[in-house]
Amino acid sequence: MLDGCTPWPEEFADRYWAAGHWRGHTLDNLLRGWALEYGPRTALVHGGTRLTYANLNRRVDRMAAGFHLRGLRPGQRVIVQLPNVPDLVITVFALMRVGAMPVFCPLPHRAPEVSHLVRTTEAVGYVGPSASEGFDPMAMAAGIASQGPFLRRVFTYEPPGTSSPFGGLTTDPSGCHYFPLGSIDAPPVPAQARSADQVAFFLLSASAAEAPLGTDAAPLLVPRTHNDYAYQARAAAESVSLTENDVYLAAHPAESPFALGCPGIVGTLSAGGTVVLADSAEPADCLPLIERERVTLTSLPPAAAQRWLDELPTIGADLSSLRLVQIGGAPLSRATAERIGPELGCRLQQVFGMAEGLVTLTRPADPDETVLTTQGRPLSPDDEIRVADADGNDVPDGEPGELLARGPYTVRGYYRAPDRNARAFTSDGYFRTGATARRTPDGNVVVR
Repeated sequence: MLDGCTPWPEEFADRYWAAGHWRGHTLDNLLRGWALEYGPRTALVHGGTRLTYANLNRRVDRMAAGFHLRGLRPGQRVIVQLPNVPDLVITVFALMRVGAMPVFCPLPHRAPEVSHLVRTTEAVGYVGPSASEGFDPMAMAAGIASQGPFLRRVFTYEPPGTSSPFGGLTTDPSGCHYFPLGSIDAPPVPAQARSADQVAFFLLSASAAEAPLGTDAAPLLVPRTHNDYAYQARAAAESVSLTENDVYLAAHPAESPFALGCPGIVGTLSAGGTVVLADSAEPADCLPLIERERVTLTSLPPAAAQRWLDELPTIGADLSSLRLVQIGGAPLSRATAERIGPELGCRLQQVFGMAEGLVTLTRPADPDETVLTTQGRPLSPDDEIRVADADGNDVPDGEPGELLARGPYTVRGYYRAPDRNARAFTSDGYFRTGATARRTPDGNVVVR
């Protein structure tokens, strides 16, 4: 395990291996298998771009070789701050294939947050968007590089059909090198075996991701291993009977835990389905996509779902392909929940999930009352949850308390944050989610 990370105790790791939750495959190696199994099927769609599984894996192979040529090495960390475009998925898998660790950064974050991530992870690289709306990622990265010894490679994404702000390689006085992301391409090299117990990537905790811009808030980094995240995405896909005939719309930012692996992008690819990347969650962007691509499932926060419901009569898209809408990230009112089925013509699934791991969700076969009023049951049979009072004592079912969890995909500590870990995790390894919840007599969770 990477220095600064907290491993699962051996007795728990043995249990998760024995149960078949952890299977020893890195995420980038799983992609190789998916490409062999589903090669000609469409994996990614964005605008007019369509990539098959075989093409996606080939692009990942070539970008990984290009990253290696540019000096990236196993164990290094790279900040990734990109919109919902195929290059985000390709970049993340390519970095993992090199053995580097992507650090997912929300698109709205700016220098205060990004510089903190660079310092905390000692990131040697940054992958960012092109300059737009007053934000110049190259200038931001140059400023960060001039302040410390870590950041030395900057890769900028330019949308197809646009010219790069620089040609080839440029170097600034601090020794930081700049590359167009589209130039990172080289003949593939033989893969090197790595352990799936290693960190695959870092997510930001929800509290950090929502911190006001320009503040001194220190983002908390959540290290997710190949084993634990592959299990989460696979189990989430199985919970909604995801198949190769499904089409998932990534309306939420792709770096968010909700859109990435609940089952999201990774879970859909694991089943051979198609991922459609939306530029935003706005109804004008998403509803026509559902009709055009015959989307079968998607995931939304309640506010976006409300906008879809309100604007659907005006937009008038055909949503007959849609079978499931996941709602999570904030409390869903019963009034809105009751509109989902009749107006969108699909089943509602309520989800509570965190970057740190724990996922609870209703199941498609659950009674309507359960789906309308709860966030369901834990994803894994080996999830252990408690609802505790301020003194750490369990409260009876029906009584509110803090939700605590541990399990095969819930981390045991934040990255390089020992003081926070002492407060956020109990001595026996339960994560204090900070969420107020109660448990119903039939085992479902209601999060307030």
